[in-house]
Amino acid sequence: MLDDKSILITGGTGSFGKAFVKRLLTEHPKIKKIIIYSRDEFKQSEMSQIELFQEHASKLRFFIGDVRDAKRLRRACEGVDIIIHAAALKQVPAAEYNPMEFVKTNVLGAENVIEAAFDSGVTNVVALSTDKAAAPINLYGATKLCSDKLFVAANNMKGSRELSLSVVRYGNVIGSRGSVVPLYLNFLKQGLSELPVTDTRMTRFNISLDEGVDMVFHAIENSWGGEVFVPKIPSFKITDLAEAVAPKFSIKEIGIRPGEKLHEEMITETDSFNTLDCGKYYVILPSMPTWNLDEYQNAFSASFVEHGFKYSSDRNSQWLSVEELRDLVKQHVDPSFQVVK
Repeated sequence: MLDDKSILITGGTGSFGKAFVKRLLTEHPKIKKIIIYSRDEFKQSEMSQIELFQEHASKLRFFIGDVRDAKRLRRACEGVDIIIHAAALKQVPAAEYNPMEFVKTNVLGAENVIEAAFDSGVTNVVALSTDKAAAPINLYGATKLCSDKLFVAANNMKGSRELSLSVVRYGNVIGSRGSVVPLYLNFLKQGLSELPVTDTRMTRFNISLDEGVDMVFHAIENSWGGEVFVPKIPSFKITDLAEAVAPKFSIKEIGIRPGEKLHEEMITETDSFNTLDCGKYYVILPSMPTWNLDEYQNAFSASFVEHGFKYSSDRNSQWLSVEELRDLVKQHVDPSFQVVK
């Protein structure tokens, strides 16, 4: 499906972007062109020096640009078949104190991506979302929910264009930029004897980068337009994560940060009325689909979840153990990690 295709990735120098480009190059050797679109020229320079990317330099293009800049974005989308929209401002506390900056990037930037897709002959757009967009209590989550709604609704305004726009929503990635694990490991290196935890009751979803990339490939290949894809992934307790990193260290409870949730949700009870179980993934349907629902259900052997169903990190049936969390830290964050006794 991706043979001879050109793909643009907004925010392409982030953790997801690097992992996605690696998978594209190794699993889809007939890809025509990959455009990494981001604001930071230093990160682009660093990314271009990765050995695999140097080997395939003829297929890579690095565009400096911001999703806030509609004109630049349209220029970058010329000849593009698929857009993966990963660019966003993501830090919850920063959003509470800088709300309009998050609106400009996460909401207006999303609309710019949609308009660029409309104007450039793009056939497929997949936007990355977050569990914080479900029943948001912080500004970051609210901007991502608004972004999700824009991409879903755009399917009703595409006219005669052969274009599908969808969303993938998932949870925390252990070891990604801004996550707590690198912070904890840094504390260990500093010789500190206690780990800060916002609230000992806190739970979170977890997904690996590869699983996140898998979701995007799934959306590219299977989206009919307007879906929000949600993975079935495990949860973990923040206290178990602390024990996995430093089992003998004391925990210092510091209180929930501004805009932070005790537990994360990916599907709310209200969403359950429009949610299908498609096996490996849940799919939240658009309120006004542009396709036949019965045909969709038959195509994916899908059935509706029970009314009142809620998919939250504290009600999950899958949980990561301390040992599994420890393995994830070693595998995805620091291969040299050793438990401090």
